[in-house]
Amino acid sequence: MNVKQRTIKQDVVISGVGLHTGKTVSMTIKQAPENHWYKFKRIDLEGQPEILVDADNVTDTSRGTTISQNGASVSTIEHLMAALVGLQIDNVLIEIDGPEVPILDGSSAIFIDKFEEAGFEELEADRDYFEIQHAIHYIESERKVEIMAMPLDGYRLTCMIDFNSPVLGSQHAAINTIEDFSKEISSSRTFCFLHELEMLVDNGLIKGGDLSNAIVIVDKETSPEELKKLSHLFNRDDVTVAKEGILSNIQLRHQNEPARHKLLDMVGDLALVGRPLKGHVMAARPGHAANVAFAKKIKEQIRKDKNTKKIKVYDPNMTPVYDTVQIMKILPHRQPMLMVDKILELTENHVVGLKNVTMNEDLFMGHFPGAPIFPGVLQIEAMAQTGGILVLNTVPDPENWLTLFLKIENARFKVQVSPGDTIIFRCDLTEPIRRGIAKMKGVAMVGEKVVCEAELMAQIVKVK
Repeated sequence: MNVKQRTIKQDVVISGVGLHTGKTVSMTIKQAPENHWYKFKRIDLEGQPEILVDADNVTDTSRGTTISQNGASVSTIEHLMAALVGLQIDNVLIEIDGPEVPILDGSSAIFIDKFEEAGFEELEADRDYFEIQHAIHYIESERKVEIMAMPLDGYRLTCMIDFNSPVLGSQHAAINTIEDFSKEISSSRTFCFLHELEMLVDNGLIKGGDLSNAIVIVDKETSPEELKKLSHLFNRDDVTVAKEGILSNIQLRHQNEPARHKLLDMVGDLALVGRPLKGHVMAARPGHAANVAFAKKIKEQIRKDKNTKKIKVYDPNMTPVYDTVQIMKILPHRQPMLMVDKILELTENHVVGLKNVTMNEDLFMGHFPGAPIFPGVLQIEAMAQTGGILVLNTVPDPENWLTLFLKIENARFKVQVSPGDTIIFRCDLTEPIRRGIAKMKGVAMVGEKVVCEAELMAQIVKVK
C-alpha cells in the first residue's frame, strides 16, 4: 500500500531566542499542499521572500545550517527539520519574523510536542521517497569523516562520534526506523566544548546561548576565575564542573546524548535532499558541512537517476500488455518498419515497450554489415512507435488513426546498440494530451545503460 503525504492539521506557533543572534523570533508553521516540501517565509522582510529547504540553497554550515534564497536567509534550521522528518511530515510553510530558528531547549523535543498537539492531515498524493539503490559514499580523509548510504526498505540511521577527548570519548547512536526518532533521539540537546564556547563568545556568537539549551563539555582545567566569568556570561551564580566533565552539573538525558544529538542533526540536514529517504545511513564523525555535502551527493544521484529511475529490468518472458499481433492491430506499421515487439506497461501517462534487435533484420544487409549497429534514427522511430501506442490509447478505434511526428528535440545517442540487445523504451507525457497532440520524454535502455533519449511531439490524425 502506498504511503500518503501529510501535513499538520492546524497552525503551530513557536517563539524563542536564536542561539547565535540572541534575537527573539516567532514562527507560525502552517499547512502546505502536496509536493510543497518545507519552505520558510521571511515575513519581516519586504516582499516576504520564501526559501526552499534544499541543499543547493545552503550558504553556511559553520555553527549550524543556514539556507538563503531570494535575498533572504534563515539559520540554525536543523532541529526543526529533524522534527518534521522524524514525524514524517511532508509539507509545511514556516512563516518566521527573524533570521534564525529559535534554539528552545537545544533539541527537537519541543517541536515534536507542538506538532503532535496540532495533529496531522493526510493528503491525496503518495509520498515521493528517494530509495537508495546503490551505495553512496562520502569521505573527508583529513577529518576522518565518512558517511555511507545503503539500500534498505525503511529509514535507518547509525552515527559514531569520536572527538579524541578523555571527557567525551567515542560514542554511538542508532535508530532502526524513523518512527523511533521522537522517543529515542528528539530530546538530545546540542553540545560544545568549553574551549569552543570561549571562541564563540569572543567572536560575538551564541548571544542566545544558555546552560539550559546546551551541554558544555569541560575538556580542560578550569580556574575559579574562568568559572566566575562564565557565571557572569550566563547570568548564573551556580556554574560548576561536574565530575563527568559537564558544566554546571547539568543532568544528561541519555548517557550518549552527544552522539544522539549528532544523529538528530544528521536527520535534519538530510532534509536538504528535498524528499523523504529510504535507506540505511551510516556516519562516522559527521558535522553540518559533511551532512550537507552528503545531501548534495544524494541529490546528484537523484539527478542522474531522473531519466532512468522509471526504467525497470523486465523479464522478457513476462506476459505483455500487447504482443506483436496485438500491436499490429493498433499501429499501421509492418515489417520491416514495425519497431516494437511488445508493450510491457501502459497507463494514462506512460508506456513501456520492448524491441529485440536481431541479426536477421533486413537493415543489417546494408547498414555496416561488417560491424552491425542498430541505427540511431531507427531507435528514435521505435521510441516514437512506443509513444504512439500511448497516444492511440486515448481513442476507442486506434486502427483508424495515424501517429505523425511534429518535432524531435534534444536527441542524444549514448551507447551503441548491436544485434542481440533488447531495448526497453519508456515514454512519459510531459504535458496532458490536447487536441490529439502529445509531448513526451523518451528514454531507451539496454540493461541499466541509457542508449538514447529524446523529447518528442506527435499528433494523431484520423485516416481519411
